[in-house]
Amino acid sequence: MSFEHDAFIAEVYDVVRQIPAGRVLSYGRVAELAGWPNHSRAVGRAMKEAPLELELPCHRVVNSVGRTVPGWHQQAILLMSEGVRLKDNGCVDMKRFTWEP
Repeated sequence: MSFEHDAFIAEVYDVVRQIPAGRVLSYGRVAELAGWPNHSRAVGRAMKEAPLELELPCHRVVNSVGRTVPGWHQQAILLMSEGVRLKDNGCVDMKRFTWEP
C-alpha cells in the first residue's frame, strides 16, 4: 500500500468513527470531510474492507439518497436500533438523519 492510500484510509476511518449513533453520512460527505472530495467510491471500498476489530460504525454510511448496502440487511436493523427511521422506499431520510459535524 502507498502512503497516500494509507493516509486516505486513516482519514476516512477517523471521520466514520465520529458519526454519532442515530445519524448517517453519505459516502461523498465522508470523502469531503476526510479531505478527499470526489472519492466516494473509494470510501465505499474502505467501508467494505474495514477490519472488524476496529469496530467502526460502517452501518452509518449510506449513499447520497439514503440507500443502504444491497444485500446487507443488518445495516437497516442497526440503523433502526439507533433510532434512524427508513422511508417507505427503504431509504434513510437524509434531511432528518444526516450528521452535520
